[in-house]
Amino acid sequence: MIANLNRILRLYVQPGAAMSEILDGGSLLFSSLAALAVSFLLGRSIPSLSFYMPLLVLAVFYVPGILIVGGLVGHLGGGIQTAFRRDYSPVLTCVAAAWTVANLPLLAIVWFRPELFLAAVAVAYLYFAFLVFFAVRTVFGAGNGASIAVVALSWLSLAAAWFLWGPLRYLLSWLASPFFLFYAFYYLRGEFGSLGDGLRSRQNYTRNLEAAAINPHDGEAQYQLGLIYQQRRQYAEAIRRFQNSVAIDPTHADAQFQLGRIAREQGRLKDALGYFQAVVNQDEKHAQNEILRELGALYLAAKQYGDARTELERFLERRPYDAEGLYYYGQSLEGLGLAAEAKAAYTRAVEAVDLAPRYVQQRAGKWGRLARAQIGN
Repeated sequence: MIANLNRILRLYVQPGAAMSEILDGGSLLFSSLAALAVSFLLGRSIPSLSFYMPLLVLAVFYVPGILIVGGLVGHLGGGIQTAFRRDYSPVLTCVAAAWTVANLPLLAIVWFRPELFLAAVAVAYLYFAFLVFFAVRTVFGAGNGASIAVVALSWLSLAAAWFLWGPLRYLLSWLASPFFLFYAFYYLRGEFGSLGDGLRSRQNYTRNLEAAAINPHDGEAQYQLGLIYQQRRQYAEAIRRFQNSVAIDPTHADAQFQLGRIAREQGRLKDALGYFQAVVNQDEKHAQNEILRELGALYLAAKQYGDARTELERFLERRPYDAEGLYYYGQSLEGLGLAAEAKAAYTRAVEAVDLAPRYVQQRAGKWGRLARAQIGN
């Protein structure tokens, strides 16, 4: 209990790291009870606030809204059905913790400075949105732009809650019958029991990796943990895990590849080149030839357009319909002053996305949009 409370309170000072800890070791039950406790205490001073209403709105409207918007707009987590089965309980756990932390200061306001309550509510829900941004980024591994879009659009689900709350409260008064509750529990207990499966499976996987990582000779466990932290944008911890993997096994090309990618994204181009060269020395076809694309992107960032063109041409000989590679190739040609050739590469990138299967479009759509923007310039 103390550990769960510490994880939630840590949201005040380190929201990103705290969301990661809640995902790895938090409890859906504890987060839900914490939200109920805060809403109960607020309800003592606000008679119109039912103690179960905030958690019910989060569980029935807001979290499904995040999953639907994430699937439709952010292309996060695969299909919507898969996202509900895998991500509902992790998202609800993080969102309930965020609601608790955002509304906890309102208790002091409503007790000691009630005249400031309305202004404080506005601030609390802005802070809640800020914390949900970290929840979306942590659970889905989304980028900042996609996370902001999901948080902004998911508030539409609260508008639906506003319009439907009257009929819903009337329905709940009937559903509160002890006979209905007994039969609902009897027939649906399996569904209720599986509510936390998504969170438990994530936590069990991470615990197993942490246990395996105790073995000083298991570089693969360190690598897999690094991938988890990399997805959550916790790059310092990801780098540490990947470096541990390389220290255990200097030939671990996957760990060196990821270290190079992080270094390139952070602008540490010299470090990235060292990691990528180590990978190429072992296997220039590593990661389905993506090492060549990463080298091209690295030279592009360094404005070595000729070298970038060379590496990207080698890559596209092997994967001619890769939208990201085609976009980078267009950038290298543009840097060399070859405007017509660059436009042709951008056009190929757009076509590669448009003609790809849906699951590929979701992953590569960003590069098609960027290429289309370059064609229009």
